[in-house]
Amino acid sequence: MGTLEIRELECFLVLAEELHFGRTGERLYVSQSRVSQLIRGLERRIGGGLVDRTSRRVGLTALGEDFLAELRPAYSALRTTVENARAAALGISGPLRIGFQGSVGYGFMEVVGEFEERYPGCPTRITELPLCDPFGPVHRDEVDLAVVLLPVEEPALALGPVFSRQPQCLAVSRRHPLATRDALDAEELAGTPLVGVAAPAPDYWREAQAPARTPSGAPVPRGPVVGTLQEGLSLVAANRGVMLLCRPTTEFHHRRDVAYVPVTGLPDSALGLVRRGDRDDARIRAFAEAVAAADAAHRL
Repeated sequence: MGTLEIRELECFLVLAEELHFGRTGERLYVSQSRVSQLIRGLERRIGGGLVDRTSRRVGLTALGEDFLAELRPAYSALRTTVENARAAALGISGPLRIGFQGSVGYGFMEVVGEFEERYPGCPTRITELPLCDPFGPVHRDEVDLAVVLLPVEEPALALGPVFSRQPQCLAVSRRHPLATRDALDAEELAGTPLVGVAAPAPDYWREAQAPARTPSGAPVPRGPVVGTLQEGLSLVAANRGVMLLCRPTTEFHHRRDVAYVPVTGLPDSALGLVRRGDRDDARIRAFAEAVAAADAAHRL
């Protein structure tokens, strides 16, 4: 093993997937002749042919198939070892506690899974936050990061990536006259009580989630206040009020007795990743970078 070259092994693994020298070169950013050179070098080290080359096709020999079957898990283990060492050197280790309100979208959970695969020494702990206390668990150091609805105006907290900017939706009972609508204007909020959020959520945040007036200034009737998302949806289902929600929440909480109608004329909802201003380390930065990259790729 000491005489083997890692680049040769990587080249063989890619060629075994592509079965094409040109495409293998494109994936490795090398010329086709360099691919051939790397494979020949590996075959010389092993002492036997690994690849059948003809003018029409590329395939693996029996020796190549056996070698591939043993190489794949060994190479994967090697990469994991290197990633673990890199993570440890950067301080990316130890549990990362992430809080969220109600639910987070499937795209965000994919980011969590990819983060854990990349940094296996940094498992995540997912905690649901009360709707009425979006920032308290962060202030009290119960979570390292929290996914919360904007706005965030807490002086002791730092706002990281902002993502999932989408139109707001109105949750209404299936018995409500608005339930059959494809969309509605924000001015129509003046016609029905709006479920609000209870303390200890800050006043500015509660107002953003349940505005007291429409954009034109018409008053919006005050409905009951709730401490959790499930309480709010239960009241909506009972037709005791309507509730503004972000789209990821509506996609996750399908109910037969509740309809979700897009609202125009309001600012888009957005989620943000927040932490305590005095708490920052390699784990938090690495996760924030993963979220920002996923948002840039339109996965959130």
